[in-house]
Amino acid sequence: MSVHEQDSERRHEDQLNGSSSPAGVGAYLFHRAKPHLPPWLGVGGLGLAGVLGHLQWGDSAGAGVGLTASSFILTGTAWWAGKSTTAQRRLHSAVTVAAGSAWLTAACLAGPATGPVPDLYLMGGPVLALSWNIRAVLRRAVDPAGADSGDKGLMEKVGLARTVLGTAKVEPNKVTVPYALPAGEGTNDDMAKTLPRIASALDVPTTAVRYRPDPDSARKGELVIVPEDKLKEVVWWPGPSAPGGSIAEPLVIGRYDDGRDLHLPVLEALHLLIMGVTGSGKTEGALDVLAEILTRCDVAVWLSDPKRGQDLGEAFGACDWVVDSPDGAAVMIEATAAAVPARQKWLGDHGYRSWCPEAARTQTDPAHSCRTSGACGCAGMPFLVTWFEEAANTLRAVDDDVFTGIAQEARSAGVWLVISMQRASGYQISTDTRASLPASLCFGVDERDAGFALPSDVLDAGANPGAWGNKKPGYCYLVARGVDDPLWSTPSRTFRNDPVALGWVTREFATVRAGIDPVTAGTAARVAGQLYTGRDQSHPDAHPNTTHTDHSGMGPEETDMNETTSLVDPHDLHIDPDAELPDTEDGDDFSLVPPDTRPELDTHDARVAMEQLLAHWEREGRMIVGPRDFLAHSDTIGRKPTWIKNQVREMRAAGRLVETAETGRYRIVPALTPA
Repeated sequence: MSVHEQDSERRHEDQLNGSSSPAGVGAYLFHRAKPHLPPWLGVGGLGLAGVLGHLQWGDSAGAGVGLTASSFILTGTAWWAGKSTTAQRRLHSAVTVAAGSAWLTAACLAGPATGPVPDLYLMGGPVLALSWNIRAVLRRAVDPAGADSGDKGLMEKVGLARTVLGTAKVEPNKVTVPYALPAGEGTNDDMAKTLPRIASALDVPTTAVRYRPDPDSARKGELVIVPEDKLKEVVWWPGPSAPGGSIAEPLVIGRYDDGRDLHLPVLEALHLLIMGVTGSGKTEGALDVLAEILTRCDVAVWLSDPKRGQDLGEAFGACDWVVDSPDGAAVMIEATAAAVPARQKWLGDHGYRSWCPEAARTQTDPAHSCRTSGACGCAGMPFLVTWFEEAANTLRAVDDDVFTGIAQEARSAGVWLVISMQRASGYQISTDTRASLPASLCFGVDERDAGFALPSDVLDAGANPGAWGNKKPGYCYLVARGVDDPLWSTPSRTFRNDPVALGWVTREFATVRAGIDPVTAGTAARVAGQLYTGRDQSHPDAHPNTTHTDHSGMGPEETDMNETTSLVDPHDLHIDPDAELPDTEDGDDFSLVPPDTRPELDTHDARVAMEQLLAHWEREGRMIVGPRDFLAHSDTIGRKPTWIKNQVREMRAAGRLVETAETGRYRIVPALTPA
């Protein structure tokens, strides 16, 4: 029964209830009986036709032949016409027509009151009428969507004719319909496969139809249909959702298609993968996330940005540490890996099983005094976000599995890993690392790449970021612990944002943001040296707290070392320190270096010269070097290439240099430096 019919019936009932007269009661009963009268009127009409037919053709042999043929034709027509409906309805219709036409033929020829003809009418007529009444009652009670109706229901159109639909829940721009597939004949997987056909039948986009399987049943669930795309409207970032609040409060970064806010719960979401093709709105999504993070009071950010501030530069001044090169990113990864156990130890010493907002405050609570030193009062430990923008560039320079160990241990230490890239394929990032990033913010992608960011059950439920590509910037799916499972397959759209917003956040919330804690800073200094401790000594065009590393050689600010002596003799200026050399055991071929004609330095002085080189590179913030870099200064070192090669090996053995994922490149291990 349609909504209009229900309203009409309700109004009519209200009118009838206002009158207690016999006429009012009779009208009410007639109104209630009307839907069930057609079969009975058909039976009455059939009896009248039998009486009139007998008067007309009672003695006609030809009429008998015609009536018999008509009976067969009508029965066949009913069977043929019912092929577009269900098997039960088709059979019911054919049996009804056959029984009625057979009785009519007998009544016309023999007479309606002859022999068993009247008994058949009096017994068979009510049975047929009641059978149709029962069918109508069951159809309204069990299948309100009309899957068994003569106009071919939705489920029948998509090949699930026996699916039972429950009462639909209608909300603004959203319809939720419970379903139950036939027991033993269908599963929720069948429903997942039919979603595109349902969208076609309803003439809506494929992303407008999704389903929510019942976790306690293999054949039940809910269909969710959103007929109108409310995400078309661009919504600009409205400002911070919790200015000065804790990072424990969810970030608000956009809206779902039903108007609800898009929440990203950082503490519950584990580590985050941001993925989307060029033009999909991935960068604006990053702006939304960073703008929210940088307004909170208990969080610090380390940012690797190979694009050198092209999009995120306005946030540099709000970050504790920024690097902008693959070598810098490799050092930041090592510093993050070293910071995790150091932070875990501090949290354990202060009675925290994992990071919580209380850990970021000054430790005055006796319950969290240090185990080793008792009464504490020491500075707290803020949450740490380590953000690797365009991580594909970083992964090309380091081992693609480098994030795995960090991701598996970092959460309890209050370290949140964010990896942003266009395509998280197996060629870009290891499957182990991808599995360690259970939260994902997936924008439009190539249809073949959706499985790299979204779980298969989310895709089966109707999520389809491949349908957007770069045609709908900002459209995304958020999959994260702490977000209700049904929302994982619900389309959303991040706020429109602009780097100007990051600049405003950097300035306005400078006094709100927490400084880095001594434990994390000290660990970073031990790994990165001047690359970390000199992060606030930037070139004039950069914000404070940024690091600009010039890997081409000496920077504009010369050190004490090159004030007293040049590291490169004039006749060696033609040597390119970055030129590719054929690989040997250590990745270098020293035969390409011209032989040194000057007297060699003694061993002690040569080693001092190499240490001075390392110290100079540390002051530059250049922490990734290799034998080729020493060879460029072979005249200053005053020894032959073979000796330099052996000395590099000794530095590795002594722990002054540590191997990286790239052959022939090593990370300098600095002396202890205050942060």
